[in-house]
Formats: sequence, structure tokens, C-alpha cells
Amino acid sequence: MFCLSESDTFYLYPYPTDMRKSFYSLSGIVTNEMKRDVQDGEAFIFVNRALTSMKILHAEYGGLVIYNLKLEKGCISLPDIQLDDEGSPPHRLTQWQELVLMTQGINPLEVKRSPRWLPQKSRKQKIG
Repeated sequence: MFCLSESDTFYLYPYPTDMRKSFYSLSGIVTNEMKRDVQDGEAFIFVNRALTSMKILHAEYGGLVIYNLKLEKGCISLPDIQLDDEGSPPHRLTQWQELVLMTQGINPLEVKRSPRWLPQKSRKQKIG
């Protein structure tokens, strides 16, 4: 069953990933490069160099799940990725809405958003 929603926390890995990688290899990237714990329940997004394939690694009840998107036509539009200094782990906190835009082929850089009230939890995630 599909268990991702806007209540989850998403991290986009900013470098191209070999889509032959599976549970252990992607978990290794999360642990060693992104400095996160895959078992914390966060979702981790990986894309290939050609932006035609996406994998999302997520720990759910009972174990790890990989969601895989392979485009037949077009490419995935990524949000703006700005990495911090070299001491910080490479990842970008991504919102549910950005993930939906990426999977639907909508360029997030061209989307105009109207102001909305955010619950306290979402404000802290956006700020921090």
C-alpha cells in the first residue's frame, strides 16, 4: 500500500544516483553521505543523471519500501538545489508538494504559490 503523504519528511539527494541500486546501497547513501538514519521514517528521494527515473526509499511498518518511477517520455523537473558549505551533509529538505510537482512533470521553479497558513510543525521544517 502507498504510505507517503504530506505528513512525511522528504530529503532529496542532490547528486545523480545509479538506479540499479536497491535497499542496501541506497541505505548506505542515506547513512554515509546524507548523515541520516533510514529507520527514522523519513523518505529519501534519488534521481538518475538523465532525470528519467526516481526512487524513493522509505521505512514503513515492517521494513523498507522503494517506490520507483520510470518515465517513458520527458524528464523530472527538480526544485532549486543549493548546497550548504562543504561540512554539511548533501541533502535538500523537500516538501510533499514539490515531490508531487516533480512526479507530474511540472517545473517547480515556474510555479507561483499563493500564501497559506502553515501548521507549527511545517513552519519549523521550512525554517530549519
